[in-house]
Amino acid sequence: MEGLPKKLQKKLLDREESNALRKLPKQTDLVDFSSNDYLGFAVEKKLFDKAHQILVEKEIHQNGATGSRLLSGNHQLYIETEAMLTKFHNAESALIFNSGYDANIGFFSSVPQRGDIIFYDEFIHASIRDGIQMSNAKSYKFAHNDIEELKTKLLSLRSESKSQQEVFVVTESVFSMDGDSPDLKTFVDFCNEYKCYLIVDEAHATGVFGDKGVGLLQELRLEDEVFARINTFGKALGSHGAVIFGSKDLKSYLVNFARSFIYTTGLPPHTLATIQSMYTELKTTSEIEKLQGNIQFFKQKLKTVNLKPLFIDSNSAIHCCVIRGNENVKSIAAEIKNKDFDVKPILSPTVPLGKERLRFCLHSYNSDEEIAEVLELLATFVSK
Repeated sequence: MEGLPKKLQKKLLDREESNALRKLPKQTDLVDFSSNDYLGFAVEKKLFDKAHQILVEKEIHQNGATGSRLLSGNHQLYIETEAMLTKFHNAESALIFNSGYDANIGFFSSVPQRGDIIFYDEFIHASIRDGIQMSNAKSYKFAHNDIEELKTKLLSLRSESKSQQEVFVVTESVFSMDGDSPDLKTFVDFCNEYKCYLIVDEAHATGVFGDKGVGLLQELRLEDEVFARINTFGKALGSHGAVIFGSKDLKSYLVNFARSFIYTTGLPPHTLATIQSMYTELKTTSEIEKLQGNIQFFKQKLKTVNLKPLFIDSNSAIHCCVIRGNENVKSIAAEIKNKDFDVKPILSPTVPLGKERLRFCLHSYNSDEEIAEVLELLATFVSK
């Protein structure tokens, strides 16, 4: 049998020629400025042991869910964990999905209906875009964080339409490739005024913002003003899976119509126990305070080494230095790696052409010395 079809071979060759071919990396012992493990929970042995202890105390000895949640997989830990999440995040209901990707494609492929409209930020996550493409609704992007362009497009479409469409507006509380945030209060007010349904992805805000890491919407006391929140457990929580918060009716609808929920095996009990252990830790941890301190130190150091103009403004754990060209950004990332720091280059087409960047992910366990050294190194490389 021959290898790949010629069309697929050409696509791979095109990627290679543009210096954008992806390859799976090997694990390293470099200083971590690349992972989403913002609080260090993913590698904390105490939390690993706590998850195991939950299973022991509940006499749970099964390795898998045994089926989808609608068949045999809705084990007791699901019920307990969703109840815990509902209380922690001040929500009416919670529905756990196997991943953030599953949550986003499940929601956006099933909730907006034919004839409805979806407006989405141009920098929205790929999983949301994929879900929107699976929907029967019409979709339109608006300029990043630009509420005025959103308003113009909405009013234009409504003036042309003779029927009353449901309108969904989608944004993120922290954008994964820029690290910045929209004015969420303005988006809430806009959606209330124009009777739109607001959906906010909080993947990179959970565990970083708000009291005990509740997220940016709760920090701003806006959680009751949105139609749906999507939080994930694979970033600051250090585990896996995601949850959609909304009304009880929305949960019932997703259970009945979200295909990525219906037609997949549930998460194993160990994953749910891990999520419980992580949330228990959030209630007492000092790691969020340490992370916030590192974010402020990083921003101050940018000024002292004259790098601030190259960085996208951010108050989150994600900070991006824009360096044009895949070859340039990969070369600088390699030089930093040779000095034992793991900082990932983000290439086009993942980001727009000309907006290639180094993405620094900050953690509670990064030291001041590590932050200062990596930025001083970067300053020497970009000045060449």
